[in-house]
Amino acid sequence: MPPGVYGMQDVWENEGREQVTVDFLLPTGIYLSFPVSHSDTIGAIKKMVWKNARSEPLFSALGDPDAYVFTCINMTAEREELEDEQRRLCDVRPFMPVLRLVAREGNRVEKLINTQISLLIGKGLHEFDAQKNHEVDEFRTKMRLFCEERALERQLLPWYQWMEYSFPCDLEPCSIVTQSGKNRNVKKIFVNVKFEASEESFMLQLEPHDLPVTLVKSALKKKATVFRPVKQEKPEDYTLQVNGRWEFIYGKYPLCQFKYIFSCLHGGLTPHLTMVHHSTIVKYQEEQGIINNHISKSRSSSKPPPLPLKKQNTSLLWSIQEPFYVQLVQGARVNADEGMKLVVQVGLFHGSELLCKVVTSNEINVSSEPLWDQKLQFDIGVSDLPRMSRLCFALYAVIEKAKKPRSTKKKNKKADCPLAWVNTMVFDYKDQLKTGEFWLSTWPSVPDDKGDLLNPMGTVERNPNIDSTAGLLIRFPNIRPHPLYYPPLEKINELGTNGERVATTKEEHLKLKEIVDNKNYTEFFEDEKELLWKMRSVVREKYPESLSKLLLITKWNKHEDVVQMVCLLRKWPDLPALHALELLDYSFPDPHVRSFTIRCLRKLRDDELFQYLLQLVQVLKYESYLDCDLTSFLLERALSNKRIGHFLFWHLRSEMHVSSVSLRFGLIMEAYCRGSIYHMKSLMKQNEALNKMKALNDFVKSGCQKASRSQTTEEMKVCIKQDTYLEALSDLLSPLNPSIILSEICADNCKFMDSKMKPLWLMYKNKWMQTDTVGIIFKNGDDLRQDMLTLQMIQLMDVLWKTESLDLRMIPYGCLSTGNKTGLIEVVKNSDTIANIQRNNSNSAATAAFNKDALLNWLKSKNPGDKLDQAIEEFTLSCAGYCVATYVLGIGDRHSDNIMIRENGQLFHIDFGHFLGNFKTKFGINRERVPFILTYDFVHVIQQGRTNNSEKFERFREYCEQAYKILCRNGILFVNLFALMRAAGLPELSSSKDIQYLKDSLALGKSEEEALKNFKVKFNEALRESWKTKVNWMMHSFAKDNR
Repeated sequence: MPPGVYGMQDVWENEGREQVTVDFLLPTGIYLSFPVSHSDTIGAIKKMVWKNARSEPLFSALGDPDAYVFTCINMTAEREELEDEQRRLCDVRPFMPVLRLVAREGNRVEKLINTQISLLIGKGLHEFDAQKNHEVDEFRTKMRLFCEERALERQLLPWYQWMEYSFPCDLEPCSIVTQSGKNRNVKKIFVNVKFEASEESFMLQLEPHDLPVTLVKSALKKKATVFRPVKQEKPEDYTLQVNGRWEFIYGKYPLCQFKYIFSCLHGGLTPHLTMVHHSTIVKYQEEQGIINNHISKSRSSSKPPPLPLKKQNTSLLWSIQEPFYVQLVQGARVNADEGMKLVVQVGLFHGSELLCKVVTSNEINVSSEPLWDQKLQFDIGVSDLPRMSRLCFALYAVIEKAKKPRSTKKKNKKADCPLAWVNTMVFDYKDQLKTGEFWLSTWPSVPDDKGDLLNPMGTVERNPNIDSTAGLLIRFPNIRPHPLYYPPLEKINELGTNGERVATTKEEHLKLKEIVDNKNYTEFFEDEKELLWKMRSVVREKYPESLSKLLLITKWNKHEDVVQMVCLLRKWPDLPALHALELLDYSFPDPHVRSFTIRCLRKLRDDELFQYLLQLVQVLKYESYLDCDLTSFLLERALSNKRIGHFLFWHLRSEMHVSSVSLRFGLIMEAYCRGSIYHMKSLMKQNEALNKMKALNDFVKSGCQKASRSQTTEEMKVCIKQDTYLEALSDLLSPLNPSIILSEICADNCKFMDSKMKPLWLMYKNKWMQTDTVGIIFKNGDDLRQDMLTLQMIQLMDVLWKTESLDLRMIPYGCLSTGNKTGLIEVVKNSDTIANIQRNNSNSAATAAFNKDALLNWLKSKNPGDKLDQAIEEFTLSCAGYCVATYVLGIGDRHSDNIMIRENGQLFHIDFGHFLGNFKTKFGINRERVPFILTYDFVHVIQQGRTNNSEKFERFREYCEQAYKILCRNGILFVNLFALMRAAGLPELSSSKDIQYLKDSLALGKSEEEALKNFKVKFNEALRESWKTKVNWMMHSFAKDNR
């Protein structure tokens, strides 16, 4: 700087000047100097510093950029910390072009992490503080401690165990692998292997059933002969990474069991792998550890106080004989027609069971603040209240009695107008019987066919939108001058006997067997209930999987019976997950039952737990308190397997707009983030990309109203090429599969689709494997939860089939709901719809659906010569799989636009808007009478274009029957998983009728012979009526072309 010139005031005032060279002082003692733009933000400059520092010494000591803040000397000669990283350099106006990077001090790191968690979960953490709720505070403290301890334990793991958390193996079921080895006679597999930081690669030949260590040894042997290294390297120091993915091949599994290698073998592709030295993995582990250390340092000084000890009860609850009652005091913000009367109905429930008669208040005149001040007494003693008793209130309006003729009293009951409902627990989270006044802000009633005013399945959370909803003020009595607690387990053990043996007859044993064998039960007769209860010890010894039946007939309104049941449960043998899952339903709220259930689920392998994760998240809605075994179990497993953590996060995040769960789900996500700060950064990047996709989708929707399709497509591409979009939409992990890197968006290959919500079709290329492209579809405006559930079930079917050595070449493509009517779908490459194939091979829409050769000709064009036989085999297998899957799940609205086919012959279905027999109707009748789709041109392909090729068709029929039998054997699993999904509130999965459809299609309770006989009838019916499907498809195609 010339003598006599001090400071940079003129530089900042000179708007025309673009670049300025800035000196950077790093905390590692390294000095950097490079030009930055006048208008760059501090955040952008920090990214540049990290980019430039990579090639400098001690870079690994820096860690996470967020752990540091820039300081400078400002124009008033004071040292200023640049906390707001959105400010531009020209707005900061440093006195000299020098920025110093310093580590954030303790509470600053904490504040930053809090801000990031708030942005990520879509709810400010200050909202949790503002609750001023002891249960919320204690839960946060306990879970934070639990999750941060898990994070520290993880950092101390040896590198190979840490890999099991960060990069769990993605495997095929074991038996399909052994089968594929026999069937396909794959003698050898060729693998392309290179070493990290080296461009040279080798082709190695191995057996499909060799272990990864064999491949590592071969690669090191090859390296030794080519490069002649000084010292001999050990195979155990290396692992194998799939090129261009965060996916690793390691452990004691055969190579062909890894999904990546399995799919390469099937597709005739060469797997490309990189040999990674363990020091690289250790470096990743240390990078993640630095962030956790910053946080633990900032918190060690401020350890939370220990939780207060529970006061000991001075009266035994079971000795109090008085009847239980509550005082209904008044209402607030009630909105109803003036000519009506207001009534409150109250039921005392334990799960789905009503404990005593429903109590109804007096009818009073409508007003915005109605006053009852009425004692509502229940026909149950305080001593008999079960631990999970919940009070369910319904506020409704009725027509005045004078206006209601007596004779039509029953008919007029329908005229009752439900206004609102709310539930609350009788005991608080510390087992104490509630006392005093509570304002309950209600939930608006949704009139339904069932006519039930009370909603025991609903949440016990109060409605957070207090200003816009009716409120009820209730008062719990002070039954004793001191607090009353539900007796602890020790007390229960003292009273529980279960020792005496009851004499039983042979007839009773036969009757019991008949009861427990009936899988299709819904109700029990009184004599059956008595027998089950009398022989409860026999049930435990001989039929432990019938625990749910015993729990359903237990008299939860008699504390003596409850004691017997809890004591029996302590000696109950663990159940397989298949039966344990059923006990997570809202009908089984007892804490001992739920603890027992989680004890059984702990035995699930990670891949099994992942398969049921969607349901496990939904049943969190049935939990009555924040701190429960299910929450701890899910967090524990999520923090020991990042893949589970990834999907747990998105399943929770996608429902944060639902008021009844946003508190619980928000708190669980906060706990998860505390236990996985590094993963949180990756999730933030995904969230940022989704926000940009939504903005892009809104831009497209508004553009389509003003301009032509081609014009809007071009404008969309220009928009994607803007720096802010390019940065947000590149270099992130796919929310659909966190091992896939969406590295570089190809704007020129992106488009939007024709359907109403204009979904975005986004294409990515892989920096490391240029030929490898990945496509995702972003949808905003459609609820993807039903598609997600259907695809989960198809994936489960695929696993069950493969476990029994039947690979039906299914394509359960990725689908993930990420928010309110928002989500992503995986693009299946090299595929087209049946409709497009038929249209492109026909002269008109009317004849397209009847062109039986179109499909076969298309397959011939894509699979010349010898490849055709394999393509037809892929078609036959997948067609069988989807025929059975769509029949069992009752998937409706099938037409040639939502059935697709890959160039290799695999057929698959998309768009699952209707299931469980909820078919679209036209003029009041089901338009799709066919139980599953089997058209003549499908048969034409299966028979290789020859009408007399019955051998091929019979093989197809056998595949269908074999697949159906396997599903029937696992029928209870599907019924239980669907039953748990009722918590999701999907329109087509809300009642037991919907579940009954599944029980019928899987022939639950029938023998295998009966089930198969019924299936054969349906199969032949589909074949006979295939021409009707053709007409239906023609009508669909015709309607589409004339839109």
